[in-house]
Amino acid sequence: MLRVGLFTEVYHPVVNGVVTAVDTLRAFLTDLGHEVTIFTPRHPEARYDAGVVRIPSLPLPTQSDYRLTVPVLRRSEIAHRVAQLDVLHLHSPFVTGWMGLRYARRYGHPTVYTYHTQLEAYAHYVPFEARATRFAASELTRRFANAVAAVIVPTVAMERRLRELGVDGRIEVLPSGIDVDCFARGRRREDLRERMGAGSGDLLYLAVGRLALEKNLNVLVEALAETHSPHLRLAFIGDGPEREALEALVRERSLGDRVRFLGALPRQSLPDFYASADAFLFPSLTETQGLVQVEALAAGLPVLAADSPQNRDVLGGCARFLTPDARSFARAMEAASPMVATRDEMLAVARRFDARALALRCIEIYQEAIARLATPA
Repeated sequence: MLRVGLFTEVYHPVVNGVVTAVDTLRAFLTDLGHEVTIFTPRHPEARYDAGVVRIPSLPLPTQSDYRLTVPVLRRSEIAHRVAQLDVLHLHSPFVTGWMGLRYARRYGHPTVYTYHTQLEAYAHYVPFEARATRFAASELTRRFANAVAAVIVPTVAMERRLRELGVDGRIEVLPSGIDVDCFARGRRREDLRERMGAGSGDLLYLAVGRLALEKNLNVLVEALAETHSPHLRLAFIGDGPEREALEALVRERSLGDRVRFLGALPRQSLPDFYASADAFLFPSLTETQGLVQVEALAAGLPVLAADSPQNRDVLGGCARFLTPDARSFARAMEAASPMVATRDEMLAVARRFDARALALRCIEIYQEAIARLATPA
C-alpha cells in the first residue's frame, strides 16, 4: 500500500476539470488499496471530509471561487499528514504546489506533478500586462516542472509544449481518466431533452464545463445566431464567471427560446444528459486534455471540436474538427450530420481513458519515483 498526498490549488466546492481529475484519481487509487490524502486551500463553503486537509487561505482579489493558500500548517498536522506519506502528487505550480514541494524535500519524499493547465492562457485573470503575465506563467511552469521527479502530461501535444518551454526532466504521457462504463450507460431521455429546451423535432447541441472566457463559449452562441433553422437548440451544463456575459449575449442575439443554461449538475446525472443530446460542442483551444470530450465519446455523443493538437490527441478520428470561429461551427451545426464514427469506435477511443487502468500506471510512476530517490546517484 502506498500513502499518497495529492496537493491541489482547487477542490470542492469548486467544480472544474482539475477537481474532477483529482476526485477520479483519488477514488481509483483508494479502490486499488492505497491511502490518499488531499491537501487544498480552505474554503468557507467546503464540507468536512476526513481525507482532506484544508490549508489556511485568503480570498483572491479578483472575482473567483478560487482561494489563495497561506502556506502554513500546524506542525503536529504536518507530522501526522505529510511526514508519513510515501509520495506527493502535485496538481498545481502555485502556492499549494510549492508548499508540497518544500515539505517533500523536508521529509525526503519524491514528487510528481500533473500539468493540468496552460497557465499562459489564463493571463486575463491577472490585473497586469498580458504579455508579461504570460511570460511569468511560462517561467513558473518551467521552474516547477524541472523541480520534480516526473511530470505527467495528458497528451503528446502537451509534452511537446513543455519541451518548448524548457522542461528537460522526465515527462510521462498519462491522461486523466474517467469511469468509462458509467458514461457508456447513459440513456436518451425525453424529459432531459425537454429540460435542455429541445422538442421531438429539434437538434440539440450540448456544451459541458466551466463557463469561463478561455473556453471560447461565446463562439457557440454566435454560431447559433448565424444558423437559419429554428429547430437547432443549445444547452450549457456548468457554471462560472462568464455565465452572466453569455446570458447577456443570448438576449442580445434574441436566442432566449433556443438556449438553456442548466448550471452545475451532480456528476452522477451527466451520462443521461450527454446521451440525450444530439452532438457535443467543444470550442476551446486552451485545454491540456478536456475530460468532457472523453465523457461525450463514452456516452456515444458525436463531437464537434476546435482544431488543436491536444484535441486531436484526445479524440483521434472520432470527431469533426473545426476552425474555432462562429462561422465554422454554424455551418457544422446546420449540416445536421455530426456523426463521423460509430458508437463502437467512439467507445474504443474513450476506453483509452479508463480511470482504473490509468491509476495503475500512475502507481507505477509513483513507485519508479520512490525507487529513484532511494537509489544513490
